[in-house]
Amino acid sequence: MSVNPSLRKKTLRKKLFREFLLSFIALMIIVLALGISWVANLELPDFNNFENRAVANSTKIYDRTGKIVLYSIYDNIKRTQVPITEVSPYIKQATVSIEDSSFYEHHGFKITSFIRAMLANLQSGGFSQGGSTITQQVVKNALLTRDKTISRKLKEIVLSLKLDRQVPKDMILQIYLNESPYGGTIYGVEEASMTYFGKPSKDVTLTEAAYLAALPQSPTYYSPFGKHQDALEKRKNLVLERMYELGYITEAEKNTSQAETIKFEKSGENTGKALHFDMYIREYLEQKYGTDMVQNGGLKVISTIDYELQKKMEAVVKEGALLNAKTVNASNAALVAIDPKTGEILSMVGSRDFFDTEIQGQYNIATALRQPGSSFKPFVYAAALNLGYTPETILFDVPTQFSTACDAYGNPLAGSKASSCYMPNNFDDAFRGPVSLRSALAQSLNIPSVKLLYLVGLNKAISLAQDMGLSTITDPSRYGLSLVLGGGEVTLLELTNAYGVFANNGVYSKPQGILEIRDRDNNLLEKFTPEQKQVLPEPVTSDISSMLSDFEARHTTNQAFKFGDRPVALKTGTTNDYRDVWVVGYTPSLVIGMWAGNNDNTPIAKKVSGLVLVPIWHKALVEAMGTSSIEYFPEPLPNTSTKPILRGDYCAPDGIHTILQYVKKSDPEGPAPENPASDPQYSLWETGLQNWLAANPLSCGMSNTQENTTQTNVVIATTTVQ
Repeated sequence: MSVNPSLRKKTLRKKLFREFLLSFIALMIIVLALGISWVANLELPDFNNFENRAVANSTKIYDRTGKIVLYSIYDNIKRTQVPITEVSPYIKQATVSIEDSSFYEHHGFKITSFIRAMLANLQSGGFSQGGSTITQQVVKNALLTRDKTISRKLKEIVLSLKLDRQVPKDMILQIYLNESPYGGTIYGVEEASMTYFGKPSKDVTLTEAAYLAALPQSPTYYSPFGKHQDALEKRKNLVLERMYELGYITEAEKNTSQAETIKFEKSGENTGKALHFDMYIREYLEQKYGTDMVQNGGLKVISTIDYELQKKMEAVVKEGALLNAKTVNASNAALVAIDPKTGEILSMVGSRDFFDTEIQGQYNIATALRQPGSSFKPFVYAAALNLGYTPETILFDVPTQFSTACDAYGNPLAGSKASSCYMPNNFDDAFRGPVSLRSALAQSLNIPSVKLLYLVGLNKAISLAQDMGLSTITDPSRYGLSLVLGGGEVTLLELTNAYGVFANNGVYSKPQGILEIRDRDNNLLEKFTPEQKQVLPEPVTSDISSMLSDFEARHTTNQAFKFGDRPVALKTGTTNDYRDVWVVGYTPSLVIGMWAGNNDNTPIAKKVSGLVLVPIWHKALVEAMGTSSIEYFPEPLPNTSTKPILRGDYCAPDGIHTILQYVKKSDPEGPAPENPASDPQYSLWETGLQNWLAANPLSCGMSNTQENTTQTNVVIATTTVQ
């Protein structure tokens, strides 16, 4: 009797399925058994050996040789352990509110927070969300592993669940508060309270507790001595908002504390070299790799800092700032030195002394926003040269009204207010008549510079400034013609680097502080490559370098502007309210920028930067250049303009007139305007010029050389420039 083939196949399939199912069940039993065994044998980390664990995984920042350690995250750890009963309830409540609001309800792990953080990180492409409970953070800090593997995360979750079962919640919170980073070398809330507020953690106020709870998420970024103090204030207020939502404080308490600010006594940093620079690099590392990686990853960072140069610059800055504090009420100073060919930061000195609490020395002025005064002018002059104006182009330094809401004499027109008028003066209240762009820039004259910005146009000037790396000079609607006099805000770092474009023949290099980063297994994570682009043609930068290194054109007897036979281009700046003074200058291979003033924005004595800062800057450059060989800037090309006023002759057959009579501002080499008076500035400039000529007659045919001589006679008493 034969068996039906289809029935036999069906029977065989059932048999194979049963065997597969039994095998799968057996495999799952084995996997489950192994998993249970693995989980059962996982031991909780040792929470009592923090210092040894930390030092073994310390991230270190080296100088450019890779031999000198500038900063080690766990060097000289400062930590004082306290029982949870000796910690203020405010600190416990604030920490739970901002870090893990359901800490007392979950069992060590929250799947919803984990998924939410994962999705946020996928969207941002960074490490903005941690998603870890306080229990997980305790386990992670104890493990001190940098791995981002699934097995490592699984181990963290399992140990968190296990820890939550075996250890009381308050003990877990105690471990967290004793090991969390609070800035620099400060670990643990007790040490943080003593350092920042001069009191034990049990005695802090509600507001102080909110500040402390705000720090561990990103202690470098939120440092009360860094440049993100506004962000710290917002996070402190967020802590208070969460405490109110969770019922820990009343609305009145929340409002009172949100309006209150606390003075921090001192920074957590107490060791290291070039500490302002170290904090600048650490912030970058935390933003790119995450705080956990920086804390626990054992990174080896080779920086761009020339430590021998750094030591010299720190000494020069401190000596000069202490002298200025006595003589001109300028208590602080900062310096940045950059290699213009690569953008490498060779030195960064953020204050006269990192540890000087009298001036809040931890605050890094090199990365702070300040008004640059006349040190912004070269960017406008470069934009003008790029349009076709020349170093010999003549503008008239005469009393001039620039607001079309006012008449040429500074009187508001009908419907306008006096405050709408804009009639700037020069730093010495003198007027020089016809001046070349070379002389106007060298002497830092305000009126010709404002006229030049009008000729160039705000959009073109701002576009060039951005191309040269001044990232904070953006929306043209925020500025008027006063931008050329320093009406915007910049950082010393970006301003110094932007001057590097002039030194490097028009090539912009992004500022760089790192040569190489390796992890603790010596895997290369990052290697320096210059990020460069040509933003100006070389003939323009040759002219700017020639103008800024022309000692004779300055009409000054201040020898601090001279460096023997070495050509050095430099520009000074002083804000109108005397709150900031600047000097930025360069050779073909080095740019040094300096700032002086007071951190709290109080004005210094009414002295221009040529007197306050140039001597200190001079000493810094001499120290930096040492006995290196002299380098020369490229020679400027000859002036081939066919227009007299662009070649230095302000006369014409019909007399002496403003430049608007002869050029269209956007096309200076093109045909003359058919109706010059149609330009809204024409009547204002022309009236100011003719009034000045009536009192100061000029003979036509005067050459540019004669023009310079005339200026010298007019301002012979001037011994410095702005």
